Amino acid sequence: MIIAEIGINAEGSLSKATKMIRDIYHSGCTVVKHQTHIPEDEMIPNDIIPSNANESIWNMMQRCAISEKDERYLKLYTEALDMTYLSTPFSREAVDRLERMNVSMYKIGSGELNNFPLVKYIVSTGKPIILSTGMNDFKAIDEAVEIIGDQLHTILHCVSMYPTPYDKVNLNRMLELGERYGKPFGLSDHTPTIYTSLAAIALGASVVEKHFTSDKAWAGADIAVSISTEQLQELVAAEDAIARAFINSAPDDRRVADFAYASIVSIKDIKAGERFTKDNIWVKRPGGGIPAEYYESLLGLYAKIDIDKDTQIRSDIIFI
Repeated sequence: MIIAEIGINAEGSLSKATKMIRDIYHSGCTVVKHQTHIPEDEMIPNDIIPSNANESIWNMMQRCAISEKDERYLKLYTEALDMTYLSTPFSREAVDRLERMNVSMYKIGSGELNNFPLVKYIVSTGKPIILSTGMNDFKAIDEAVEIIGDQLHTILHCVSMYPTPYDKVNLNRMLELGERYGKPFGLSDHTPTIYTSLAAIALGASVVEKHFTSDKAWAGADIAVSISTEQLQELVAAEDAIARAFINSAPDDRRVADFAYASIVSIKDIKAGERFTKDNIWVKRPGGGIPAEYYESLLGLYAKIDIDKDTQIRSDIIFI
C-alpha cells in the first residue's frame, strides 16, 4: 500500500485538495490520506513555531483546517475515483467526524502515539489502525501497541525531521519494529525523494507513506518533504516492479540461451576418420549443438563424415 498524504498542503483550499486527489489518481496510487484538524478541540492557543514553519502551530492549523462539509466532499470525490480515503484524527471531535463519514481505517500519527486517551478513543471505533512511531521510544510504542491490540494493521517507522537526512533514516529500525511486534511494518518517509521508500519496499515494507503536492512551488510547511506527481508515478511503478521481482517463478530465458551459449564447432575442415583435437575443434556461439561443457570429452574421438570448418559438431557424426 502506497499512501499519498495530502495533509495540510492544501492550506485549507478545497480546490487545491481536489486537484491533489485528482493528480494522485492519475499517478496510479490508490490511497489518499488527509489530516483532520479541528483546532479548538486539538490544542489551546499557543505561539510554538514548528521547525519547518515561520508561524505558530495554532495559526497554521487555523488556516489549514477544513470544514466537515468540505472533508466529506473530499472523501466522496476520492471514492468516486475508486480510491481509499484515510485520515489522521488529532482530537476526539476529529474521530467523531471521521466516524460520521464512515472511514474504513485510521492512521495514528507519531505525535499522537503517546496520547493514550486519544489512542483509546480511536481504538473504540473498532477500525484497523496504522501506527506511526516517530519521536517515541519502545516504552511508549509498547504501550500503544498493547492498547491497539489486534486492530493494529501496520506499524510504521518514522523520523519526524522535515526533511529527514538520508543518514538519519535508519531503515534497520523499521525491520526491528516488524520483528518486535510481529506485525506488518512500513515507512512514513519524510525524505525529499523516493529513494528510501524504494529501499523500504525492497526490505519488505507493506505500507509506504509519502507527503504529496501537485505543485512544489506552493507555499506550505510540508512542501519540502512532499513528492510531485511524477515522483509518485515513479514510486507506484517501482513498487509494482519490486513486488514482481520477488515472485518465485522459472525464468523464460531460453531464447537468450540459444545465442548466448556456446557449442563445440570445427575450426578447420575435418576429414572422415580424423581424430578430434584441440587444433580442429573449439567452442563458439550460438548454442544448439553439443554444449561447450563437453569439449574435453570429445577430444580423441573421430569424425564419421567430412566436416566443413565452422560446423557445429553433432552426436550423429561422431564415433569412438
